[in-house]
Amino acid sequence: MQDVHQSVNSFLVCGLGNLGQYCISVLKEFGVAVNGIEIIDSPKWQIPDLPTKLDKLVIGDCRQPTVLEQAGIRYCRAILIVTNDESVNIAAAFAARALNPNVRLVIRSSQENLNELLKQNLGNFVAFEPTQLPAKSFALAALGSETRGFFTLEKRLLRVVRADISITNPWLVNRQICELNNPNRRVLTHVRAGQALPTAFYQWELDAKVLNGDIVAFIEVTDNHPTRSAQPSRSQTKFWHKLSNAGITRKKLAISLREWWQERSQTQRVAVFSAFLMVGLFVLGTLLYKSQYPKITWQQAINASIVLSIGGFDNLFGQLYIEPIKWWLHLFSLSLTVAGTIFIGILYAIMTERVLSAKFQFSRRRALIPKSDHVVLVGLGRVGQRVATILQELKQPLVAVHATEVDTEILSGVPLVIGNIKQALNKVNITTSKSIIAVTDDEVANLEIALRVHAENPGANLVIRTSDPRFSENIAQLLPFARVMGAYALSAEAFVAAAFGENILSLFRLNSQTTLVAEYRVKADDTLNGKLLAEIAYGYGVVPILYQKATGDPAKLMPSDDIQLAPDDKLTVLATIDELQKIERGIIGKKNWLIQVERTFTQDAVFDGAGIISRISGCDMATARNVMSQLPQILPCPLYKHQAQRLVNELGKAQVLAHIEQRQN
Repeated sequence: MQDVHQSVNSFLVCGLGNLGQYCISVLKEFGVAVNGIEIIDSPKWQIPDLPTKLDKLVIGDCRQPTVLEQAGIRYCRAILIVTNDESVNIAAAFAARALNPNVRLVIRSSQENLNELLKQNLGNFVAFEPTQLPAKSFALAALGSETRGFFTLEKRLLRVVRADISITNPWLVNRQICELNNPNRRVLTHVRAGQALPTAFYQWELDAKVLNGDIVAFIEVTDNHPTRSAQPSRSQTKFWHKLSNAGITRKKLAISLREWWQERSQTQRVAVFSAFLMVGLFVLGTLLYKSQYPKITWQQAINASIVLSIGGFDNLFGQLYIEPIKWWLHLFSLSLTVAGTIFIGILYAIMTERVLSAKFQFSRRRALIPKSDHVVLVGLGRVGQRVATILQELKQPLVAVHATEVDTEILSGVPLVIGNIKQALNKVNITTSKSIIAVTDDEVANLEIALRVHAENPGANLVIRTSDPRFSENIAQLLPFARVMGAYALSAEAFVAAAFGENILSLFRLNSQTTLVAEYRVKADDTLNGKLLAEIAYGYGVVPILYQKATGDPAKLMPSDDIQLAPDDKLTVLATIDELQKIERGIIGKKNWLIQVERTFTQDAVFDGAGIISRISGCDMATARNVMSQLPQILPCPLYKHQAQRLVNELGKAQVLAHIEQRQN
């Protein structure tokens, strides 16, 4: 029987394919017990020494309660169900919940609607599609742009940028790092030219100046979204959602109408325009007949317009029962009949098109292959399709290559070359292409494609998908100019973080490592409760980017360091898997810096300085006032370096002279 300690820290992974093995490897970095379930007796191990890291391996079907029992489901904190069969994953989730009502369920599934229903019914549940999580990283790597990632929080777009400082970034040159931080921006890393890229945040000085050749990474809030939603449901509801918002202005309404119009197809635009035209003509006709023949009723005037609108000109005038009509009204009536006939023809055409498209799948004409400055995507599996969708949203010229026929509905707007990949590359203008993304399931084929493209186009960006970590390391050494990325290796960190209770919203690659966007709901007994955001940021090495008070107040993007967390508050941070481990274990860095407060220049500075000290350092007001009343004096509360530097800067603005000094251990 396992003890209580094991029940708190043990995890179970079902499905030991590539994703499952990477999940086990990352879990073991947390120092927890990990059991595994695999249906085949001898799985192919991609990661060296992984079998020795498993605490227990059970061979069997993870949907069977007896197999789950044997693997210790009753004593697990979380179960990661990541087989290649989504139906198996869902069935195993129900079986696991029946055996352990408290276990956290993390499953592999792409069924968004079903996942939401499962979350409501199973509870403590999260689902990911591993091919979707890293797709943005593949796409952005191919573009070679400054943008390293983008995601949405509270309906606002946040963009992660890594800028190589030069004359193309004049607004950054010769500015202090502290000047770059503002309510819409946070600096993540800063490195001088020629130095190694940092592996952690805050590895810079607040008063350091940005020089030509430096590299600065930051996250910013921007309204300039680089993408348009590829989901029709969102695009169709966006306009009506905006109209329903309170306090809408004419400017917002005009923008909404313009966006809605741009999202319609050509056929839809013609139909909408024709409908409005016919409504206008119908109303005008009713008014004209009523004004010219006051003796007729409104019903008769409306009836006359209806008859004319549906092509009944001869029915109305052929009977000659109407009074003599003026020539201009006679001409208008004829025009209304013609317009109505055309409109009915348009409706018939649209209906016929819908019926035919529903009954038959005609091959759509593919767009022409771009001549230059385009991305060549090789492989249209699940990863490739997702990457292609993102590139389309980014308005990037693209051509896809696939070995076998694909459904005509898949990426219908993308030029596609089908057949032998080696021969197909001759048709996609690789010598003038901007980038090549090789994401087939065969990593050797991906390497071959990259080598050929590099030989013919040395300036192209190369992005290579791999699965074997040893193979990845070898390729990275052989091709230092290429971006070698493993889809499952990237996704595994998100799955593992979710297993510990965090809600992983997105991920991106920055400085050759994976950065996760993790959401926390603060609990009374966790390692975040009661701490200032400054302590969380500099102690754990994460970047807080969103805070929302438990009372439901509006969320704050790029929140102040001076906010203190309380139970049920929501906090979203940027963090690597190492920083998430520190939060999980409560391993927080030491405060090694002290504040020496020298003197004040005004009488009011004594009062103002006490308030600033209490707010930024987190000490009580009595301690702060005691320090300010007996200057010079050292603040008895040690701080983190960036926190101390900020406090000195704020005291300086309040006419208080202070400086920082390192604490002697």
